[in-house]
Amino acid sequence: MLGNAVKDLLPHIIAGQLGVEMVVYLFALMVPVMFSYALPMGMLTGVLLVLGRMSSDREITALRASGVSVAWLSAPILFSALLGVVATLAINFEFMPRAKVAYETLLAQSVAQNPLSFIVPKTFIRDFPGVVVYVGEKQGDLLKDIWFWKLDKQKRVINSGRAAHGWIRFDEAQGRLSITLDQAQGESRDLKDPEDPSKVRASGSSDSVPLDVGLDKLTGRKTVNVKSKWLTFSQLVAEWRRLSQPDPAVPADERAKQRMRLQVTIHEKFATAFSVLSFALIAIPLGIKVSRKETSANLGLALALAMAYYFGTIMVSWMDGHPALRPDLLMWLPNLGFQTLGFWMFYKVDRA
Repeated sequence: MLGNAVKDLLPHIIAGQLGVEMVVYLFALMVPVMFSYALPMGMLTGVLLVLGRMSSDREITALRASGVSVAWLSAPILFSALLGVVATLAINFEFMPRAKVAYETLLAQSVAQNPLSFIVPKTFIRDFPGVVVYVGEKQGDLLKDIWFWKLDKQKRVINSGRAAHGWIRFDEAQGRLSITLDQAQGESRDLKDPEDPSKVRASGSSDSVPLDVGLDKLTGRKTVNVKSKWLTFSQLVAEWRRLSQPDPAVPADERAKQRMRLQVTIHEKFATAFSVLSFALIAIPLGIKVSRKETSANLGLALALAMAYYFGTIMVSWMDGHPALRPDLLMWLPNLGFQTLGFWMFYKVDRA
């Protein structure tokens, strides 16, 4: 959550576009998004920590000597895992999509309400597409000591210049933000080889140089583009039915790929929920067998297992553009692998 907050919110906080109350609210909306990943990992880590310590202290041995079977010992853990599956399903298909859309919408609205705050003094501003701007001082609409660099598609400088002062204005009706540079002086470079310093030439001075950009391009968030992962279960089903209907405007192959991507999303949400049970099944015998008292060792083991699971999921998601391979069904392979390994380890531990 902290990583996402720093990446998404910190630039807007520094720019003064978000107040304290909005930051707290947006941070709260991150909780459901992170919960679907935190709950499986928490189940895996918790079981390894508890059973590893109990096994190391010979408590598992004492319980089994008293006639307690591994299955009876595991029953409350598996029951908690099933509750975790239900909770994660509700989060993945209802709470997380609604929270994510609300998060993106509120962030877009907050940024759009104060577009002039994009100009932060003594900061390299990279929000303008194809232009980097630096402002030494800002006094309301007046800007001083302005530097700008125009970039090509490869992010190479093709034009640059500076101005002693300029003005920033926002046209609310048109949704456009503009900076006007007064008495700007610049230099231009060769378009084919802009990195050759011998081809840099002065372009003279100009009384007025405009830098104009639409707010939707500036923020990238004026209209929230809802991804398939942000759809609720009913919305996913409705979208799947829509893609199942013939559409003359969309070729059949492309429609099949879109439908498969949607199916991969649905199966991924289900599989992620059942990973709580899969992690519990493999953590119980592993925690009993490993018998580690050290917290760091158990945490490292949990992290390695979780990384292996999610890496398998990511590999399957790479095939979402190949419907013939059925990546939607392959999404269940990590779960099946973990559960098969877990049941085999259960058998070995119970026979030990």
